[in-house]
Amino acid sequence: MLVVLFSGLLLAAGTPTPQDCAGCHDVDIARFEKTPHASMGCTGCHSSITKLPHDGKPAPVDCATCHPDEVKAYQGSVHGQAMQHGVSDAATCISCHGSPHTMLAPDNPASKVAKQNLPDTCGACHSNPAFMAKHHIPFAKPVEAYRMSLHGRAVAKGNTAAASCSDCHGSHGILAPTNPASKVNRMNVASTCGACHPGEKAAWSESIHGRAVANGSPDAPTCTDCHGEHTILAPTDPNSPVSPAHVSLDTCARCHADERLATRYGIPAGVVSSYKESYHGLALQGGQATVANCASCHGVHDILPPSDPRSKVNPRNLPKTCGQCHSDVGKELIGARIHVSISSASEAPAVRWIRLAYLFLIPLTIGFMLFHNGLDWLAKLRRRRPHHGTGREFERMNLRFRIAHWMVMASFITLVITGFALKFPDAAWVHVLQHLGLTPVSRAYIHRGAALLITFGTLYHLVHMATVRRDRVILRKLLPGWQDAKDIFNMFRYNLGLTSKRPTFGMFGYPEKMEYWAYMWGTVVMAVTGFLLWGENWTLRHFPKWVIDAATAAHWYEAILATLSILVWHWYLVIFDPDVYPMDMAWLTGKASLDHMKETRPEYSRQILEAEAAQATGEPGDGDAPGQVQPPEG
Repeated sequence: MLVVLFSGLLLAAGTPTPQDCAGCHDVDIARFEKTPHASMGCTGCHSSITKLPHDGKPAPVDCATCHPDEVKAYQGSVHGQAMQHGVSDAATCISCHGSPHTMLAPDNPASKVAKQNLPDTCGACHSNPAFMAKHHIPFAKPVEAYRMSLHGRAVAKGNTAAASCSDCHGSHGILAPTNPASKVNRMNVASTCGACHPGEKAAWSESIHGRAVANGSPDAPTCTDCHGEHTILAPTDPNSPVSPAHVSLDTCARCHADERLATRYGIPAGVVSSYKESYHGLALQGGQATVANCASCHGVHDILPPSDPRSKVNPRNLPKTCGQCHSDVGKELIGARIHVSISSASEAPAVRWIRLAYLFLIPLTIGFMLFHNGLDWLAKLRRRRPHHGTGREFERMNLRFRIAHWMVMASFITLVITGFALKFPDAAWVHVLQHLGLTPVSRAYIHRGAALLITFGTLYHLVHMATVRRDRVILRKLLPGWQDAKDIFNMFRYNLGLTSKRPTFGMFGYPEKMEYWAYMWGTVVMAVTGFLLWGENWTLRHFPKWVIDAATAAHWYEAILATLSILVWHWYLVIFDPDVYPMDMAWLTGKASLDHMKETRPEYSRQILEAEAAQATGEPGDGDAPGQVQPPEG
């Protein structure tokens, strides 16, 4: 007892030391000695204690004694305001820095407020779903998002130059984003990001977006609108909103496809939809990230209106801008319409007339085919009787015609698949092609190879017709005449039951004639427009921009017409017609049913029989009889 009293007298005589306080308080002296407060001792913060033992509970520690600016900033912050309004779990100095007895300087890697540790420190509250819900904080998992970001991963690897929580939000004076003074208020975001990215900030400030934000526009994009907030990724990352895969279809489209914003600010409408319809947009939707996107043409941070002479899309700068990919494009691009959408006000007059012509022609043609074939099918089913024929066949297509037909058939099917895969990149069957390894690039090569094959097949057929006199007779037989129009009319009457007399045909009836000349016309259209599109650099160098737009429209609409014609007309003639079902095998074997010919083409079948008889006896027959062939059918 005497020792304790004696010690108390000694302590009362001087300033208490940390070791003295440790006699009663559980303080790790060794850890305290490593803190910035070690030189102040205990009484530096607990200034109300002047002797030991002290009387009653010490006065609360006032950090403002040494850190007046930091405390003032905190009191005005979202955390300080919450504390003043009685929010007991609002962050305080100790929440972030830790206990004064163990806290470390911010530059110490072990400090709770060291850059690499801030996600954990802030995450103590902002990664807690219950805390976020309780205080109605709308951001979902902001800390987790930051950890996955370009900044978060860099900081985690020890890059202290990368941004962490306090670089963007501030330290002690953190304010709500709605506060005009907040570092993350949309009016201040560019300055905040510009602390690390000054060049980008300067370019953006001069851009049409930067000037709009400076003028108070609440809709013009700033850094976070394009790059994101916490989940900022490198532009090369496929998941980044500014990656080639997303910048046009998602990021720019959020504003430029919004009709409300287009009306409010006079932004040209339809630019996003026209891009999606273009080759660039379709290829991008199909997964080809190397094609031109919005940033490729308009720039990134330095986007300027087309009227600005410095703009990359100023009419006089278009040859240079487009020339980045399309070498040696000519001055024809100056003043040309770029965002051209079929069926919109932006289309050129030539494109409009092509569209209107096909919108009239396609329904009329396919409608006629459906009505004609449907009526014929029902009539044949109604009249169908068991057929007991001889089973005899004759050569309908010789080998040369079959070779041409095989080339056309294989190439046409390939062209349809690869062409429509470009036009409908989101279709389920296109994804199947992707899984099979048919990427947009490989499909493009296959499409062009098929185009060469169908062109060669057609030329082979024409050369055959020009050089083989015996087969040349079919050209005369294929020429349409007034009798064909009468045959169409009479076939409708027969199938409607208005007459009992069935029209008969010669070597070729109107169905083959219509198909043959439609194929020839369609091949010319598809070949000319296809090669204009294939050689787009040459086309842009020698022709106005509207030529390639017109070629695109004609190629697309003719593809629809040709595909539907094959499905509705040709497949009916060779597959679904009850007279030939399940298939007319002439395309493979070259032979057709003589019994069918006797019924539908009695005069032609008579010539065939006479020719066969003459051949058997060695006597000359009808001069037209050798034409036992059929032209290639798409």
